[in-house]
Amino acid sequence: MKFYKNLNQTPTKQQHLIIKENHNKTGFSMTHKQNRLPPDQTETDHILRWGTDHPGITTTNPQLKLETYTLTIDGEVENPAKLSWSDFLALPQTVSVSDFHCVEGWSVLGCKWTGVRIRDIEALVKPRDVARAVTFECADNYTTSLFREELAGDDVLLAHKLNDEPLEEGLGFPVRLIVPNKYAYKSALWVVGLKFTSVKELGFWERRGYSDSADVWRNDRYRR
Repeated sequence: MKFYKNLNQTPTKQQHLIIKENHNKTGFSMTHKQNRLPPDQTETDHILRWGTDHPGITTTNPQLKLETYTLTIDGEVENPAKLSWSDFLALPQTVSVSDFHCVEGWSVLGCKWTGVRIRDIEALVKPRDVARAVTFECADNYTTSLFREELAGDDVLLAHKLNDEPLEEGLGFPVRLIVPNKYAYKSALWVVGLKFTSVKELGFWERRGYSDSADVWRNDRYRR
């Protein structure tokens, strides 16, 4: 992966553009697709929408409104924050192209996400030395957690756009987490809170038998 400040556009000083070296506008060869797919994954053409293409954990999706949206960031941090939608958009914005892998066995290649890197969130709230992990809290009461080092990549985002369009409700509107090297149950939808913790907490599916590492390249789907 390379980091570019200019690629077919001129990002503002608050915007970064990240692409994979081997991604291009003409698509992927069959061999290249096979190399990009983790073990036991099959390519599909779109991400399933919760509540439409795929059942969620609640009977209806959260109905969040931008004018009342708040992102709460607290726990083991020096500067807890409550961000309005305009506050969130004022943070440095990053564009990243990455692949999306569901634990059920399907993958979507070359998704273009726009959002805020977790490392930029950390720069704002200044985690304490004891903070080892982050629990992501969602409007449907879903949770998941990752160690801070797993969130340090330039392609790990709190995303609000997919392929230059605002997220649909079934894809996590207005904000979802994207962690490309983990199965998608780590990429939580409808994120409303980040809690920095000294002890890692198990999330919704991790408490129900799914792997806490969720490593797509190790085929690590279920707790052993």
